[in-house]
Amino acid sequence: MQNIVVEEPYVPVPPRRGNLWPAAFARVLPWYLRTKYGVVDFNFQHLDRLRASLKAGHGIALMPNHSRDEDGLVMGRMSCEVGKYFYYMSSWHVFKQSRLQAFLLPRLGLYSVYREGPDRASVKTSVEILARAERPIAIFPEGFLGRTNDRLNTLMDGPALIARAAAKKRAKENPPGQVVVHPVAIRYHLRGPLDSGVANVLAEIEQRLGWTPTPNAPLRERVDKIGEELLAQQEIKYIGQRQTGTLAVRLQGLIRAVLHPLEDEWVGTRHDEESVQARVRRLRVVIVPALADGKLLEAERQRRWKQLGQIYLAQQLDNYPPDYLSGNPSPERLLETIERFQEDLTDKLQPYVPLGVTVTIGEAIPVNPGREPHGANDPLLQAVEKQLRAMLRI
Repeated sequence: MQNIVVEEPYVPVPPRRGNLWPAAFARVLPWYLRTKYGVVDFNFQHLDRLRASLKAGHGIALMPNHSRDEDGLVMGRMSCEVGKYFYYMSSWHVFKQSRLQAFLLPRLGLYSVYREGPDRASVKTSVEILARAERPIAIFPEGFLGRTNDRLNTLMDGPALIARAAAKKRAKENPPGQVVVHPVAIRYHLRGPLDSGVANVLAEIEQRLGWTPTPNAPLRERVDKIGEELLAQQEIKYIGQRQTGTLAVRLQGLIRAVLHPLEDEWVGTRHDEESVQARVRRLRVVIVPALADGKLLEAERQRRWKQLGQIYLAQQLDNYPPDYLSGNPSPERLLETIERFQEDLTDKLQPYVPLGVTVTIGEAIPVNPGREPHGANDPLLQAVEKQLRAMLRI
């Protein structure tokens, strides 16, 4: 399990102002994206839309889809193109990975949000930045890393609530100001042959499963075989035996087997009708706070960490859409699936194939400062989702 839960009380991390550090990092950003993530070229579309909002002096919230670790860095590269650095709302655990990240990230405009409970400080920071139109803020409205470029997950309420609160403040100014939202579609493309690029990692996975590598077998056949084995191992662990039926039925059955005991204990009711991510968030909110307080007996502490590992597994399973490799899947979908295999087995990722990225800025959506319904009926979120789906062509 990746280190996404921090076992200590939450302390908000505000962004540092100033352009010195963003300007310095901008000089090495293309090299960093190329060497660490394999992103070798960039195509930015409709920058004029963002430039028009900047020229008008609007408070600007950028809402991108989130399918890869490097999305935030790609947004940073885009900020260089428009000549205006951004602020970025980022999960608190990112700041706790190393002393270097704790030092550098706030100076590059990142500030924390706590995913395991309410975070008034983060909301206040976001509203103030937007109300002052200080810089655009990049907020990923899905709320988590989805790992699938051809799927958009349910958008969270928080970014829309922040945008409306800032719009209310700007509407009271003299003269009144405006807040706008620009959806941003980030789409990655292969820039090299897939088969040779993933040959070593597939052989490594096959060896880890106790198999003899089969480099001459068709790529799709190897991917399907690995996926079946990894799924079956978890079914045996949580259900007792390998299951039959369609992939969709098996995935949902395994997710229920993982989450139902946890929901029974911590929530009291099961929520099969909700997204896996919503269920995961609800469980973390009740399990993590006592861990952070540091007052649990060691046995209870270990039990909760084991449960967090189970929750993490459910989240991983949800990142495998059952129809993602149906028919004749694109090389990009195959690459994403292989990367998820590697990450789920080792908690590490490395670039296998050079990537290009196309970033498309959507039309500005003026934010209504009045009170609007939340959730699926929120017109702001509906407008953001509509543009993202159109730009991503999903």
